[in-house]
Amino acid sequence: MMQLNSDFTKRAVVHGENKAWTASPMNGVDRLMLDRVGDEVARATSLVRFAPGSHFSPHEHDGGEEFLVLEGVFQDEHGDYPIGTYVRNPPGTDHKPGAEQGCTILVKLWQFDPEDRNQFSISPDDRNFAPVDGRPGVEAAPLHRDERETVRLERWPAGQNVRHSPEGGLELFVIDGGFEEKGEPFSRWSWLRLPEGAELEASSGPEGCLLWVKEGHLAGDPVSVFRPEACS
Repeated sequence: MMQLNSDFTKRAVVHGENKAWTASPMNGVDRLMLDRVGDEVARATSLVRFAPGSHFSPHEHDGGEEFLVLEGVFQDEHGDYPIGTYVRNPPGTDHKPGAEQGCTILVKLWQFDPEDRNQFSISPDDRNFAPVDGRPGVEAAPLHRDERETVRLERWPAGQNVRHSPEGGLELFVIDGGFEEKGEPFSRWSWLRLPEGAELEASSGPEGCLLWVKEGHLAGDPVSVFRPEACS
């Protein structure tokens, strides 16, 4: 079983723009893995890049799938999802994904509550940013919230010091701009995972930044949602 950044008690970092992509089993679809527990069926966080005209075979999401469109237009039989769209496909859903013009997505697999059946998408036109209480200068647009996690977009203005005490761990992915954390610069398509109990102390760069944020999902044993026996 493949394990990449699989110790969820430790800080993990991947700078996507500096990493090599690897081919998936489907022609024209490449991946950049951020974390992974499992082989082709896996609890995984990845960037997935579709070449123009490429697609995956029809498949069912036994463990659920959520993704954010970073470039281009993602497509399946349910519709077209342009850049900035957030999609949740819970366990039991199926589709045939592809991209006529090409696209790149940030995707998380096998990280749903097995009982979650709430399928939805949020387009860029549907999201609303509002100031975050207790965090001066920070604005957030909610994408998803349940008992175990919250998912949102955050905007940090230029040169802003940002402190946050997340409940149940935190993931940040840089969509645009950049920030610095523990003296390490994070730029476009950089990913940071902080374990349960860790504090975020960061400062945004001269252009500010736009981030995808997930919080709360690393409490306890986050791999318990993923069932290795499903890979056998």
